[in-house]
Amino acid sequence: MTVENSRRFDKRLLGIAGLALVFGIVAGAGVLYVTERGSGNAVAVACPLDESFTAAVNDNATGEVAAVRALDEPFDARAIAFTDESGKQVSIADFAGKSLLVNIWATWCVPCRAEMPALDALERQQGGGQFAVVPINVDMGDAAKPRKFYTETNLQSLPLYHDGTLATFNDLKSQGVTLGLPVSLIVGPDGCAKGVITGPAEWASPDAIRLIEAVKREGAAGA
Repeated sequence: MTVENSRRFDKRLLGIAGLALVFGIVAGAGVLYVTERGSGNAVAVACPLDESFTAAVNDNATGEVAAVRALDEPFDARAIAFTDESGKQVSIADFAGKSLLVNIWATWCVPCRAEMPALDALERQQGGGQFAVVPINVDMGDAAKPRKFYTETNLQSLPLYHDGTLATFNDLKSQGVTLGLPVSLIVGPDGCAKGVITGPAEWASPDAIRLIEAVKREGAAGA
């Protein structure tokens, strides 16, 4: 290779690397790191620290859910918006009074896909008046791909929610909550996000059930 050709090759590599930094994803440690700009201030409002809730999360985040941590700075998640399966606009505010596990995922994210059956099982076992799993798909465009994935994977208990703009992920990223997918938030009945895990977890495990039951108790006590 001549010096001139080598320079051209290096420039092409730099161009590809630059595009990867702007638009790409990098896999590592069970997380897909996505590089996008923040899109707004939907999660910018702080919530007061709930020490009892913090203790419940940290004391029960063990084993299969050991990566879950209480947020040092809880934030108001009620403005996070998306659409339901019929295309109706909804938001976290519509789930007031319930403790939530809000999971942000995409069909192109391998660790996201892997944990969806466990989330389906968690919703089947624990979902109801006090708790719900809220999975928000962030595939760009319409909901055709996540709908097909639900059918192929036989997900029966999880509702299908979709944000085709990536705004949900971008807002969380802009606040320093996550750099990649999947990311799950533990949200109290007041709409405040109080816990987080970046990366997948075995949500149908006894460890996860124990954590969610502790979250439900704290939510009911503070309601």
